[in-house]
Amino acid sequence: MAANFSNPVVRWIDHRLPVFTFMHHELHEYPTPKNLSYWWNFGSLAGIALVIMIVTGITLAMHYTPHVDHAFDSVERIMRDVNYGWLIRYIHMNGASFFFIVVYIHIFRGLYFGSYKAPREILWMLGVVILLLMMATAFMGYVLPWGQMSFWGATVITNLFSAIPLAGESIVTWLWGGFSVDNATLNRFFSLHFLLPFVIVGVVVLHIVALHRFGSNNPLGIDVKGPKDQIPFHPYYTIKDAFGLGVFLIFFSAFIFFAPNFLGHPDNYIPANPLVTPAHIVPEWYFLPFYAILRAVPDKLGGVLLMFGAIAVLFILPWLDRSPVRSGQFRPIFKIFFWLLVIDVVVLTWLGAKPAEGWYVIGTQIATVWYFLHFLVILPLLSIFETPKPLPKSISEPVLGAGGGFAGATAAPREKV
Repeated sequence: MAANFSNPVVRWIDHRLPVFTFMHHELHEYPTPKNLSYWWNFGSLAGIALVIMIVTGITLAMHYTPHVDHAFDSVERIMRDVNYGWLIRYIHMNGASFFFIVVYIHIFRGLYFGSYKAPREILWMLGVVILLLMMATAFMGYVLPWGQMSFWGATVITNLFSAIPLAGESIVTWLWGGFSVDNATLNRFFSLHFLLPFVIVGVVVLHIVALHRFGSNNPLGIDVKGPKDQIPFHPYYTIKDAFGLGVFLIFFSAFIFFAPNFLGHPDNYIPANPLVTPAHIVPEWYFLPFYAILRAVPDKLGGVLLMFGAIAVLFILPWLDRSPVRSGQFRPIFKIFFWLLVIDVVVLTWLGAKPAEGWYVIGTQIATVWYFLHFLVILPLLSIFETPKPLPKSISEPVLGAGGGFAGATAAPREKV
C-alpha cells in the first residue's frame, strides 16, 4: 500500500517509481520486536562501517598507483602531499579493524541468542558469506601498500593453495599472474580489492531482504505474538542506532587521531624487499585466530583444511544446534560453553601473533581442538541433554509480569531478562 506523502514532487516520483514507499515501509514503519538491546546495534554499525570503507577507498584509489615500483611511494604521497590524505588513509586503515570488530561482535551476538536457527538459516549463511568476502577484501587491501608485511603476507597466504593436491601449483601461479608475487599480483589484487566491496553490498542487500522476511530475532528468542510485541523501527531504533553510532565514532576517532598505527605492523612502513624476510610474519589481528588454527597442524594441507573448516562449520551451525530454544538466556549449560568459546577465540587470537614454537604450539593445538569440539560435539550433545528454562509466553510478558519475571513460567524461579 502506497504511503501518503505531503511533498508533491515525492508523490509524483513515488507514483511512478515507489522507492519512497519502499523506504517508508522498510525503514520507518517496519515492525520490530520491542525488546531489542544494544547488542542489536552492531548490524547497523557494520553497514555504516562498510559505507565508510567504500567512500574512503574510492578516494584513496584516485591517488594510488598499483605498480611495484610506485605503490609504496604513492601511499607516502597520500600521507604527505594529498590534502587530508593522512586522515583518509587512517580512516580507511583503522576502519578495516573496526569493521571486523563490529562484525565479530555481531556474529557472537547471533551465536548467543540463536539468530542462526529456523527460520533464519539463510540469513545466517548470507552473513557468513559476507564474512568471507570481508576477509578476501581485507587481505588484498593489506597487500596494496607494498611494504614488507604486505609482500611477505601475500607470499605466505597465496602459497597455502599449493597444498591442494594436483592443481595447487597451477592455482598459485594463476593467483600470482606469474611465478612470484610481483607486479601482476599487485594489479589483480588492486582490481579485486576495488570490486569486492560492491559485491559485499549486493550480499548485504540479500541479507537485509532475508532479515525482513521473518523479522529480527530478539533477546528472548521467541516469536512475536502480535502488535503488542512490536514497535515501529523509527523513531525508536533509529534513535538507539544513532546513540550507538556516536559511541562507536568516539572510539574510532580515538584510534584515528591518537593511535593510528596501534593495530598495524611497523614493518609495513619498510618498502617490500623480496631478498629480506621479516623475523616474524604475522597477518592483521582479525586473521590471527584462523592463522593460529592454520599453524596448529604440522601438515600444510591439514592446516589449510582446518583453517577453512573453521569458517565452513559456521555454515552448518543451524543443523548442529538442534535445541528448540534459541536464546542462551534460557540455556544455563549452553551459556557456560558459549563464554568458553569466546575465551578460546581470544586465546587463538593471542597465540596467532606468537612464534610457532614451544608451548605456543601446544596451546594452539588445544585451543583449535576446543574450537571444533564446541561446534561439532558439544552443541549437538547439548541439544539432546540440556534442559532449558521455561520461556515466557510473549515478548511483553517479562515487562508486564510482576517484578519483571515470567508471569507464565511455572516450575522455575522467576528471573529478570
